[in-house]
Amino acid sequence: MWPDVASADEPTLLVPLGSTEQHGPHLPFGTDSQIAEAVAARGLVAVSAQPGAPSCLLAPTVPYGASGEHEGFPGTVSIGTEALALLLLEFGRSACRWASRLVFVNGHGGNAHALVSAVGRLRDEGRDVAWFPCMFDGADAHAGRTETSVLLDISPSQVRMDRARPGDTRPIGELLDDLRAHGVAGVSPNGVLGDPTGATAEAGKRDLSAAADRLSAAVLGWHVDQTGRLR
Repeated sequence: MWPDVASADEPTLLVPLGSTEQHGPHLPFGTDSQIAEAVAARGLVAVSAQPGAPSCLLAPTVPYGASGEHEGFPGTVSIGTEALALLLLEFGRSACRWASRLVFVNGHGGNAHALVSAVGRLRDEGRDVAWFPCMFDGADAHAGRTETSVLLDISPSQVRMDRARPGDTRPIGELLDDLRAHGVAGVSPNGVLGDPTGATAEAGKRDLSAAADRLSAAVLGWHVDQTGRLR
């Protein structure tokens, strides 16, 4: 309710940003959104546990992003980089009327160009805005072991492990040219870049905890680099 927001002392607003895109035959379209929301929510709890921590609020998740590389699969909905950048720009302008700081917690790598553009503009306009990537150590690229493990922790009922199969397991650096030219469908018919078959909820919980701790430390330190990324 608005009186609760009004009573917060110069709040920092955490905004989960995801996508609606295919994640293989075994994960939901909202995987990136769910991951961003979980990292933001757990990061907020970690921040709040620190003495003298700033007041933090969690915004509703922005569930659409720039996912054109996945449009070869039914169900994907991409709004593109230009539209996403404008959405984030206007979101930040409005929210910063009452929030002292704002950080977009990003769950989809394809949103990065829009984030750099929008956050850079917002900072040029004098608003204290940043973005933070949901990154996991040793992660594979897409719908593989890492994301499947995280979803098994967040929402196991939405994971169809009976459908989980390896896709293209080459490192992302070897895939980039083909991905740019042909999209994900051109390199992986099942939409998976990695191997989800070894995923576990325990590994997902560890990955989420580590990402939430990094977000917490970044919010408390608040060092923003030249791209607008919170370090």
